[in-house]
Amino acid sequence: MSSKASERRTSRIRRHVRVRKRVRGTSERPRLAVFRSNRHISAQIIDDVTGRTLASAGTVEASLRDKATGNVEAARAVGWLVADRAQAAGVKTVVFDRGGFRYHGRVAALADAAREAGLEF
Repeated sequence: MSSKASERRTSRIRRHVRVRKRVRGTSERPRLAVFRSNRHISAQIIDDVTGRTLASAGTVEASLRDKATGNVEAARAVGWLVADRAQAAGVKTVVFDRGGFRYHGRVAALADAAREAGLEF
């Protein structure tokens, strides 16, 4: 890994730690955590009190892998899917954790799709 890429990763992790100081998922209101890579995007609904993942979705799944996986459309599909799975698990409201990524592009598209699908945050 080049030094510039390593520096970017380190900066993102520092931002994520800063965000996680304030954002904490509970049983009543779990955390919607987003991870974005160059090729894929994934989201998890996490209860930090018990340390359990209640629902998850990502473009690495077979149902979403047949189309492009690193664009805004794929992020919207993941947002809809994770919201459906969360509601099936009985989750209606969440706390959004952008994971140190900027809230634009794919991260914002995933959040908007999850809101449209019925999650509140």
